[in-house]
Amino acid sequence: MGKIVISANATLDGVVQDPDGQEGFELGGWFRRSAGDTDLAEWVARETEEVLGAAALLLGRRSYEWFASRMPSSEVRVSPEWADRMNSIPKYVVSSTLEDPRWSNVTVLNGDAAKEISELKRKVNGEILVYGSYQLVRTLIEQNLADELRLVVFPVVLGAGLRLFDETGDNKPLHLVDTRKIGDGLMFCTYAFTQG
Repeated sequence: MGKIVISANATLDGVVQDPDGQEGFELGGWFRRSAGDTDLAEWVARETEEVLGAAALLLGRRSYEWFASRMPSSEVRVSPEWADRMNSIPKYVVSSTLEDPRWSNVTVLNGDAAKEISELKRKVNGEILVYGSYQLVRTLIEQNLADELRLVVFPVVLGAGLRLFDETGDNKPLHLVDTRKIGDGLMFCTYAFTQG
């Protein structure tokens, strides 16, 4: 059975919007501005290890388009191993409008999202990573489909911007599984969603 793992980078105040500064958000670009070279080197190692251990990737349409437009180019390369795995890993995209996916190994889920993702969890054996895809993330959380949250916290407060948990419905208890320092200033936290 599959395990849905939300993997995200966020500021101390929970902002996930425009980490690379390419979306036009006035406070975007916080990812590189708030992390040193040691932080980023260890982040790359963690990110590569994570995707190498995953069975599949689950994305919303906009995040899919962002990654697909940059892969396999060097724009998004975290490491050669990361890029190779991102290109080869089975990818599932939740979208009612995507008709002709151009990235390799893509299946479009265009029906009832909760039903199709539940079926995907039964079909895939291993971790199903979710990158970006914040609208999809909210659906996963509200439908109790997410199993784990892996959050890398960057040492900056923006005061504004889209947050991972904006507009969540019910109270969603989580259980802390692990924390560790990445580099000199990043914090990596793993939480399990409490189901039921």
